[in-house]
Amino acid sequence: MNAIAGHRLGQGTWYMGENAAARNDEVRALQLGMDLGITLIDTAEMYGEGGAEKVVGAAIAGRRDEVTLVSKVYPHNAGRADVQRACERSLARLGTDRIDLYLLHWRGGVPLAETLEGFERLRAAGKILAYGVSNFDTADMDEAARVPGGRAIAANQVMYNLRRRGIEFDLLPWCRERTVPLMAYSPLESGRREQQRLFADPSLRQVADRHGATPAQVALAWLMAQQGVIAIPKAVQPEHVRANRAALDIVLTSEDLAVLDAAFPPPARKMPLDVL
Repeated sequence: MNAIAGHRLGQGTWYMGENAAARNDEVRALQLGMDLGITLIDTAEMYGEGGAEKVVGAAIAGRRDEVTLVSKVYPHNAGRADVQRACERSLARLGTDRIDLYLLHWRGGVPLAETLEGFERLRAAGKILAYGVSNFDTADMDEAARVPGGRAIAANQVMYNLRRRGIEFDLLPWCRERTVPLMAYSPLESGRREQQRLFADPSLRQVADRHGATPAQVALAWLMAQQGVIAIPKAVQPEHVRANRAALDIVLTSEDLAVLDAAFPPPARKMPLDVL
């Protein structure tokens, strides 16, 4: 079974672990999400240079078996031997003996064959249960599939939201055909200005009003309605965590989807991959 099968919504941790004063709030937010059934947690050694992994470790202490844990390795740590050491450091920060899904954060100078060999060694040792990639476009996925170990790639994590639908032209169909789940980061856009533009859209607000929901909740519900997609928003405030969980219960109608398609048209041609 795929490491993240059955999940539609997870908890992101980008920008966590960077401010000691916020640590307790971050830990409590992740624990509240777990209490509400959002048990997939996504992190990376890059986030806060390990700080986010430490926050996650504190949040899951005593509750490890409840959680599906995803972390990511820097490209410069993705060599055959380096990835073993990077994984051990992540495990120590997370306070666990295993990572459910370990991703290459983005492509770097290390050959894919070498990284995948390192991932296979980690999986054989039980340090990770599955592995995948992040920020891979269709050509990258094709290349990876031809490398030994590439057919075992269990997920691709990319930027995807209502305003950034480029992957629907070819990458998302590629993943669906091969039952590779796609994890959508920045599901509510990437910055305050971009979020405000998204949430101010009159069509999105119209759909939200129809459901007695917020624009953010409908944007998440739209993502979670896409086959094979898992949304991983980050939230620190309890009300945001609860609002994200409530988005799981929104069922968009065909009329809703048509309104959103008109406001945020799907791509008609190949688009460059959106990357942060």
